[in-house]
Amino acid sequence: MAKQWIDRSFYNAILDFDENQEAQEYYYSIMSQETGKAGADGRPETVRDQILRVYAMLFCEDMDRIPTTAANVDDVIRTADRLYVGEVGFDPQHWYRMRHHFPVIDEDNYERFAALVIADLRAGSLHEAIANGGDMLLVGEVDPLHKTEEQRRSQHVSAVNFPGGEVAE
Repeated sequence: MAKQWIDRSFYNAILDFDENQEAQEYYYSIMSQETGKAGADGRPETVRDQILRVYAMLFCEDMDRIPTTAANVDDVIRTADRLYVGEVGFDPQHWYRMRHHFPVIDEDNYERFAALVIADLRAGSLHEAIANGGDMLLVGEVDPLHKTEEQRRSQHVSAVNFPGGEVAE
């Protein structure tokens, strides 16, 4: 993401999306900006395309899909409950989706959820926490919210690598 489309203003617009018309307009204007690159289909790539491709690369690699394609609504739905903020211990208050009040992920908001995760890693409070040695973004196994406490404690977590350094372990 060469040009800084994904910055603190974009992150804040996503957080304020439901309460603020200006935030919605700003979010949509950034998502439709062209990155200056061509997409896989030869069309100009937008920030939306790039966010969904990066999301897929970081969080959907173990799914049955083509690695270079963008995440779709089903990919985001299947991975949203795998993301956890904190340290290994799996306190239910730290599941990323719950923390950011995304009770439903569907066709209307899956791009916004993916954008929130990427913007948070790049310029949000999660980025600051990682830089200051605090919380991390952990990626667990599929559907951890429906596992027993024992299953959550023994599940496998893996590192998320993001341009500029390692994001979580």
